[in-house]
Amino acid sequence: MSMGSLGSAFRALVIGASGGIGSAFVTALEADPACSAVLALHRHSHPPIDFADEASIAAAAASAASHGPFQLIINAAGLLHSSHFMPEKRLADLHYEQMLETFRANTFGPAMVLRHFTPLLARERSIMVMLSAKVGSIEDNRLGGWYSYRASKAALNMLVKTASIEVRRSRALAVLVALHPGTVDTSLSGPFDGARIGRPARQAAGEMLHVIDRLGAAQSGGFFAYDGAQLAW
Repeated sequence: MSMGSLGSAFRALVIGASGGIGSAFVTALEADPACSAVLALHRHSHPPIDFADEASIAAAAASAASHGPFQLIINAAGLLHSSHFMPEKRLADLHYEQMLETFRANTFGPAMVLRHFTPLLARERSIMVMLSAKVGSIEDNRLGGWYSYRASKAALNMLVKTASIEVRRSRALAVLVALHPGTVDTSLSGPFDGARIGRPARQAAGEMLHVIDRLGAAQSGGFFAYDGAQLAW
């Protein structure tokens, strides 16, 4: 597909580009004839970007500025589980270490991305996307559990909404959104039967780019799913 709404030679930047969804975004954008350049950032890129190292986020943005401005910036980095913890099922499972690590990846790091990378958005039509999750919807929470992940994504959604109000003042055509990718067959969903119920990352990236291409300034600050549906906060 071609993202026609961003012009005939738009520049894109993908953060978290070494992950399953992030790398699929990079592949799809590189194949788009309308995309003139794709900058892929992750912990081992040059420059590196590591949400555990705040200074690296600022440094990566300073380095990326020479490749911009960008019509599209996507943050695809996120954390649900690790080698030493799984999502909490009950209050008795809550621990500072897990909460801090989850919030660092899903909230604090993306907050610094908003701070340092929004100035790299083009002043004409431009879009910044933060991958969120439907389980971060407070209104839609019917099952409970997954405390840190749910809360970190709900907080991310508030950051996106708040930043969209500020950015609108200097970039009236900019669009900042939180986007739910659905279940995708990646390492994140692997322990939860993702290989069976998830879509391939390439398919998910294509679906999300289709939605992104159709977002307008009126949707800035919104929370959307991979099929274009607006999600409840």
